[in-house]
Amino acid sequence: MFDLTIRNGRISTSQNTFVADIGIQGGTIAAIGENLPAGRRDIDAQGLWVMPGGIDSHAHIEQASSAGVMCADDFYSATVSAAFGGTTCVIPFAAQHKGQQVPEVVAAYAKLAAEKAVIDYGFHLILSEITPQMLEQDLPRAIAEGITSLKVYMTYDKLKIDDFQMLDVLEVAGREGAMVMVHAENHDVIRWIARRLLDKGLTAPKFHGVAHDAIAEIEASSRAIHLANLLDVPILLVHISGPEAIEVIRSARQLGSKVHAETCPQYLFLTAEDMDQEGLEGAKFCCSPPVRDKAAQDKVWQGLLDGTLGIYSSDHAPYKFDESGKLPKGDATTFKEMANGVPGLELRLPLLFSEGLLTGRLTPEEFVRLTATNHAYMYGLQKRKGDIAVGLDADIAIWDPQAQRSVRWSDLHDQVGYTPYEGRVVNGWPITVISRGEVVVENAQLQAERGRGQFLPCECPEPILQAAQQPKPSDASQWLGLKGKAWQQY
Repeated sequence: MFDLTIRNGRISTSQNTFVADIGIQGGTIAAIGENLPAGRRDIDAQGLWVMPGGIDSHAHIEQASSAGVMCADDFYSATVSAAFGGTTCVIPFAAQHKGQQVPEVVAAYAKLAAEKAVIDYGFHLILSEITPQMLEQDLPRAIAEGITSLKVYMTYDKLKIDDFQMLDVLEVAGREGAMVMVHAENHDVIRWIARRLLDKGLTAPKFHGVAHDAIAEIEASSRAIHLANLLDVPILLVHISGPEAIEVIRSARQLGSKVHAETCPQYLFLTAEDMDQEGLEGAKFCCSPPVRDKAAQDKVWQGLLDGTLGIYSSDHAPYKFDESGKLPKGDATTFKEMANGVPGLELRLPLLFSEGLLTGRLTPEEFVRLTATNHAYMYGLQKRKGDIAVGLDADIAIWDPQAQRSVRWSDLHDQVGYTPYEGRVVNGWPITVISRGEVVVENAQLQAERGRGQFLPCECPEPILQAAQQPKPSDASQWLGLKGKAWQQY
């Protein structure tokens, strides 16, 4: 007898769609087929869509920004919100700020998650202070213990690293088997434009988009790709916003670069016009890189369809709309001083289900890959998460494609206080969500206990393994001995 059987559902995996039953035993998928034996509990999913639970691999949870602004969501509220939106695994950031040591940062963050998370989680590391100890000891240890993704910034005064330091991080990642995630914007371009705007008294939120000109994203994306090419290691460019950066990535991939890319809901569903509102209301729509125009939205959709953008994450950055968050100087806050980022953890999947899947833009299989499978492969979780297959964790979202909702923040489960998608009508909603075989959301009610989520040690990411099989060393990497043992271990 199974612990749980899901019957008669329309199942979509990363490869195909069919009607069948799913038998769950001991938290994993034990069988998929027709007329499976009864479970201790049966769920009839006739007329419903059964899909893998989502993986959100870019979410800021219980994390202080470089300016010291704390997220509105802790691990409890964030993972509850994720679960109600059909996401069953999150990978947030243990952030090293100046003066902090990586082992202490990881230990403190792990304690917060273990006490509060209701769904499973892994960690990325944000690196802001590159030291010999970090490169020689701390990063190899963290990677060996299951944190196999490292994020670096090319902008923000207190986070950015220079090209020399990025090469050091890329070298360690290539040797130890980790993915480097890059926030690619040219810091000096942004700083130069922003200073001139402020000198002219142009301080409104809409000028955030002006300061973060597309040129900043294009130049930094190209530079990051070339740095990775020097060492012949894969990188992931996160939250890509516009057509020019997409074309840089597409062209680089065609020329053999091992570059991967991510985008987010805001670049599909918001535009620069949203930032142009009375007073400081436009700050609710400000993120970096900024949302752009309708033409850019269309190009982002195209990037998802042609595979240039293989990861769809929320970049959930939950800051309250007050002096504790978005507006540190109250009504006097300028676009340069406000906290950057928008919330989106709970609505990430419903927005794409409504406007991608149900409109026919995406096939069911493409939806699954963009929201779950590709994340698992990108971050070394493919042996446990990301699909519906025998042997994988039973992380499943059961969707009602006939459900229709008008988005209201009061119906969501984060602690932000607003949503940039207020009033938007979405079609389809996850009505039952299962994590490791346990029903965690049902009938709009949370069924999970605080702290039931488990830490997921990530293995070597699949793109690293693939790159190891197809090395294209540059002249520098040959002479400097960057290959050989580093690649043979895989």
